[in-house]
Amino acid sequence: MNTYRESGLEDEQDFVDILEERRHSSDLGHALRTFNAHPYREAPPCSSADLNKTVLESQYLRYVAKEIAMETGSSVEVVREEAFGILKEMSQSLQLGFIRLLAYALSKVFKRVFTSIFVNMEGLNALQQAIQERPVILMPNHRSYVDFLVISYIMFTFDLPVPVIAAGIPLAGMKVVGEILRGSGAFFIRRATGSNSLYWAVMSEYVKTIVRRGFAPLEFFVEGLRSRTLKSLTPKLGMMHMVLEPFFKGEVYDIILVPISISYDRVLEESLLAHELLGVPKPKETTRGLLKASTVLQEDYGSMHVNFGRPLSVRRLSEGKINRCHYNLIPRDLPQRPSTEAQACVSWLAHLVVHAQEEGSVLSPFSLMACLLLQTPTTTIIEEGLAWAQLTEKTLWLRKLALDFGARLNWPRHVPESNVMSSSMALHHSIVQRKLGLVYLVREEERAKKQPISPEEDVMRTAAAVLMLASYRNPAMHIFIRPVMLTIAIHTTKSTQRDALFSFFCFLQDIFSSEFIFIPGRSSQDFDEACSLLEKCGAVHISEQDVTETEAGLQATSFLRALLQPFIDAYQVVFKYLCEADVHIFTEKQLLSAVRKLAIKLILSGELHTYETLSSDIQKNVLSALQRQKAVTMLRATEQNEYRVSKAAIRRTGDILSGKTPPQILIAAPDARL
Repeated sequence: MNTYRESGLEDEQDFVDILEERRHSSDLGHALRTFNAHPYREAPPCSSADLNKTVLESQYLRYVAKEIAMETGSSVEVVREEAFGILKEMSQSLQLGFIRLLAYALSKVFKRVFTSIFVNMEGLNALQQAIQERPVILMPNHRSYVDFLVISYIMFTFDLPVPVIAAGIPLAGMKVVGEILRGSGAFFIRRATGSNSLYWAVMSEYVKTIVRRGFAPLEFFVEGLRSRTLKSLTPKLGMMHMVLEPFFKGEVYDIILVPISISYDRVLEESLLAHELLGVPKPKETTRGLLKASTVLQEDYGSMHVNFGRPLSVRRLSEGKINRCHYNLIPRDLPQRPSTEAQACVSWLAHLVVHAQEEGSVLSPFSLMACLLLQTPTTTIIEEGLAWAQLTEKTLWLRKLALDFGARLNWPRHVPESNVMSSSMALHHSIVQRKLGLVYLVREEERAKKQPISPEEDVMRTAAAVLMLASYRNPAMHIFIRPVMLTIAIHTTKSTQRDALFSFFCFLQDIFSSEFIFIPGRSSQDFDEACSLLEKCGAVHISEQDVTETEAGLQATSFLRALLQPFIDAYQVVFKYLCEADVHIFTEKQLLSAVRKLAIKLILSGELHTYETLSSDIQKNVLSALQRQKAVTMLRATEQNEYRVSKAAIRRTGDILSGKTPPQILIAAPDARL
């Protein structure tokens, strides 16, 4: 008999705690129990070795091997031998014994680290049905190394076929651990393949063969990398093209995409992520490093919510968006470059999935508290403290606003509000603490040094604390971002006319489309949604031609504007550097270093109060925005990409963002650009 505890979600979703049973029964018995999964009905019997053989003997790989042999002057046999080596390095060796071993180990670890792991049963039931009917692609968001482990653990627990998972090649090099992961379904891919056409061919054929044969559910992170900011990343489309090509070519009737939202009360890597954003190199994945990191087992990381979203049919969603007939004009086994239409369709589907991940995410009370703490002057929360009573009052106000805007909030029912907030504060003791009725931001202890800490080092200490706090605000940004952009448009343009506001709204979407997820072609719907939400909370009055702020909504609109202000400040600092520095051609590495120095200088002089400007992720996103604005042009794509800057175009972009240039000059054709 399963004994699962229900979640404290405010919208009464059917989440249950899968660790509840683990705390009352044998972990060994759980790992060794009869595993009775029902795979894809049309999948022929196939082992991992059979899968590899099919890939190597495919007409596609034979054709590519001949082409490469002709180009390089090598023999076909030498090229095929190299392909065999690539596949051996890459491929998984899914075996039930390794899955049982991993399930046993994870039961022990998860019970130590998390108070609960909540899973939505409705989503799991829909997934179980989908797996039997079509090839299924599992698409979780990526916030922690725990992500792909927990999905396999849940699938095993509920007798669902364990997925094969695209993982980074460094994990394969971990002694013992790498082989356990490989045996549990991980296949390992290099992040940078460069111009290695053979590697790309082997990888794509391997992925496509898994999908064609329905070997197992295939899992990959559409964001590409783990998000160091805990905010959704712009989807990477390489793997997405691979998994969809069998459908585009008519090799499978349909493919089912399953968005999965993994939400953490507290992330194991929170400090590591913040320091990576400040330029500290990411530690190499090693077994020794994993053992050293075992101190995390002494900490409490609260609960995790895993929300399996509604299965999405590629066949239904792509109807009218792509004409698959032209794929019949070329033999299926020959390489084909995706058409412009196919690229647009793949991009749209990828953005749709990430948007669905956001909609399925569950916010913690601390996420709301972080939104408010970051709107408090940094010196106040470091030196003077913020009154606990004031933070409590504002958090309860924000809870209502978030729920009005459609947030899923894990606020325990039947628990006094003060207790919920106090326990959230205690869980995040590494970031904030309460003393004598005041809340303070926690900075890392100074290491013993012969020399006193420099002002620059002190700025970086504060920045690490701020970025850790910001990482818990970021999961809430998707709830507010559309109303935020409308309030910014109203405030910046000083206009009430819908056309002018929509034009500026679209400009903001384009500028910040690397920071936040907007589905291409939906600017009009996003604007209408922003209007509707602000009207719902009484912040604006809507007429046919005008959008007007109300006195009653000033608290909401001032809060919303302040949410985006750190991003605006950071973008303007990068604009300032590129306009004023004697630089016309630069590399990304040079830009990040120079902007960091400028930001530290401005913070020390009191001209800048936004420590998030020091985040390398924001700086890279500014570069992407300027490329979209044609203010920066890439000269050549190499390991150290070089860019040319147009100072006039950057000034113009900065002037529009700050409201100095009238919005009437903007061309309102956003849906074509996004």
